[in-house]
Amino acid sequence: MQSTFQFDVAVVGMGYVGLPTSLALREAGYRVLGVDASEQRLQTIRELRADLLAGDRGRLSRALADPDFALTSDSTLLAQASAVIIAVPTPVDEHLVPELNILRGACRTVVEHAVAGQLLILTSTTYVGSTRDMLAGPLRARGLEPGTDVYVAFSPERINPGVDDFSQEEVPRVVGGVTEACGHRAEALLGKYVPKVHAVPTAEAAEMTKLLENTFRAVNIALANEFSTICTTLGIPVMDVIDAAATKPFGFMRFVPGPGVGGHCIPCDPHYLLWQLRGNRVTAPVIEQAMQNIAARPRQVVDRARKILSDKFRGLAGTRVLLAGVAYKPDVEDVRESPALEILAGLEAEGATVGYVDPLIGGIRVNGASLEAISDPETFGADLVIMHTAHTEFNLDWLSTVPVVLDTTYRLPAAANTIQL
Repeated sequence: MQSTFQFDVAVVGMGYVGLPTSLALREAGYRVLGVDASEQRLQTIRELRADLLAGDRGRLSRALADPDFALTSDSTLLAQASAVIIAVPTPVDEHLVPELNILRGACRTVVEHAVAGQLLILTSTTYVGSTRDMLAGPLRARGLEPGTDVYVAFSPERINPGVDDFSQEEVPRVVGGVTEACGHRAEALLGKYVPKVHAVPTAEAAEMTKLLENTFRAVNIALANEFSTICTTLGIPVMDVIDAAATKPFGFMRFVPGPGVGGHCIPCDPHYLLWQLRGNRVTAPVIEQAMQNIAARPRQVVDRARKILSDKFRGLAGTRVLLAGVAYKPDVEDVRESPALEILAGLEAEGATVGYVDPLIGGIRVNGASLEAISDPETFGADLVIMHTAHTEFNLDWLSTVPVVLDTTYRLPAAANTIQL
């Protein structure tokens, strides 16, 4: 690193990717600047209230006591960092079109404050060509040539929120530079805190790698969901089949069906690829069908709930339905794109009184109205409970007292009142 820079690395975006990344970099010995436009987010981090894994909470405490770790909303300080990593959200809108405003804004800010000698790495999942479009091209327009004056690369993030099976330091990183020299500079930076850096020839190859990773998961989740429907039709417990297939040590990877897919990756990332392909008049029928399957899954939960209650001569109208868990996955305080929101809205639209219990989520919005978590589920008087998110610390003993449970997680033990989706 050049000694003229006050910081070794600046991380733009202190969210679910940027914050853990900045903490891992600091643990590796880098002087780190965390940058976020939201002062409220920065205050949450300073007060140790950020949603982090237990190990990262310890890292945050150590980082906040370190004078070589700083948090700021002042983007002019980016010029004082030898390297800048961009880690901001890349969602899709209600029409499944990439919402690029946040990413474009972050890249404009980084380019505006870029100085000679810096390394700029984009990590946010996006369309193929983004690194050149949003960083390399604008830098050239400023008179900074990538590979000579500055160094530009793409290295996709590989963080699994709420799961601590692999720390950042255990997961290899893929990196591709805009030029060969750019790739080498990025490899050197990342190689100090991860066990392996896999270099690909171009930034575009690295961008496509991330799209393949999450599209692979989407397609296989859609297949698992489809098999659950097939097995239900044929009267076969789907988990018996999946568990049996998973005993094969090659050629099979275990995916489990569920109520749908939430979060910031699988429901969004493949649409960046599909959107780009539409512009090139190219179709991807396997991916398109998988994303349609995923999008339809919450509605299938509502339909299944109606059938269960109709079998008890009630239907949905006038019933009380409680969701157990609304976070998009276990052990995260996050409801972005959670299937639970669509399920609750669908149940309510058909006349059910809805509620939810979730130890991590205090309040949500359903059909435009606020809905607060129920502290004691046994007081709700549920006609049906839908098991949606099985948090590790979720006490579910009360499920034995309700009339019927629809298990969309396929994790509950067999019981007389439990039906799998």
